[in-house]
Amino acid sequence: MTLVGSHATSPSAGGTTSGFEYVFPAIRGVQARREYYVSMCPLRLIPKIFLFNEDELAPEVRAQRILNKGRIPALASYIVDNPTDYVFSALTASVDGDMRFVGMADEGPGMRIGQLHIPMAARFLINDGQHRRAAIESALNDNPELGDETIAVVFFGDVGLARCQQMFADLNRHAVRPARSIGVLYDHRDERAKLARLLALKTPIFRNFVEMESSTLSARSSKLFTLSALYYATSSLIRGLKLDSEEDAAELTTAFWTAVDDLIPEWRLVRDRRMTAAEVRKQYLHSHGVALHAIGQLGNTLLHQSTDPDSWRPRLASLKKVDWSRLNPEWEGRAIVGGRVSKAHSNVVLTVNYLKTQLGLPLGPEEADVETTYLRGER
Repeated sequence: MTLVGSHATSPSAGGTTSGFEYVFPAIRGVQARREYYVSMCPLRLIPKIFLFNEDELAPEVRAQRILNKGRIPALASYIVDNPTDYVFSALTASVDGDMRFVGMADEGPGMRIGQLHIPMAARFLINDGQHRRAAIESALNDNPELGDETIAVVFFGDVGLARCQQMFADLNRHAVRPARSIGVLYDHRDERAKLARLLALKTPIFRNFVEMESSTLSARSSKLFTLSALYYATSSLIRGLKLDSEEDAAELTTAFWTAVDDLIPEWRLVRDRRMTAAEVRKQYLHSHGVALHAIGQLGNTLLHQSTDPDSWRPRLASLKKVDWSRLNPEWEGRAIVGGRVSKAHSNVVLTVNYLKTQLGLPLGPEEADVETTYLRGER
């Protein structure tokens, strides 16, 4: 992108800098009979061109959601921590000003490739990507060298607030967050995701019985677990533990889940084809995400209290006495709400509490508070 200008009147005299322009290399396209333009913009210019100052406006006179500042640090860290392989999708912006496209040729393919001229006095409104824009600004403060890199920008002509609001609605209308399982499957940065994939693909307990893409299981699914459930359970298991290497983490988690498998006979019955996964999920709780997560948290407590590498094993043995049947009335209000299994945080905590009680373990402060609230509601 370059800046050009033929003249400028003095702002102090009441004029504008309308003679100066931004010039973007661009490709011209057409959607809904309206021209739009795709260009590349250096990151250092994104905070300067795309301003966002609508926080104080009422929703009905804005064309964007209010900026969620809590999301910015994580997005900025993603760029700064991965300078050689981060990926950001294009920003979409409306331009409140006269855009002029000059093609490389008067006919043929060259008509669609050229330069987009936008007056510096024009206002740029982000329709999609305000959090990316804020993250870029934050990342540049930490690493100014990123400023020469580029991001794609799609420019539309601004034809009023109603149109901009409709663009925001349309851009987000069909947006669907991918299932957590496939996110874990494709995430090669998160060490916990790598560990969950290893368990799912290599250990006899889980191999061929973990749904790798969806985070829910259909009634007839041949899988016992979801990858997302295994991820959260294993993450809880190793939280706060000092593990020297990935190999140590894999060895410990494999040993723990193997020990759990020895205490839950139905898992083996599925592997031996004496029960179907659908039957086990319908009759028992132990393969559902809330139970798996709770078992992981229970294991974390035992591992933190262990005085030697294997002292947790005999203490875990009481897990065999747990009645995992979904007909067990003790699960109602804990892991099951209104007849349906619930994965809400409070339900995970209440399930952990039940398991700790079965193993004779004391509850932590948060667990005790949640338990008190639960028991009060039972009266």
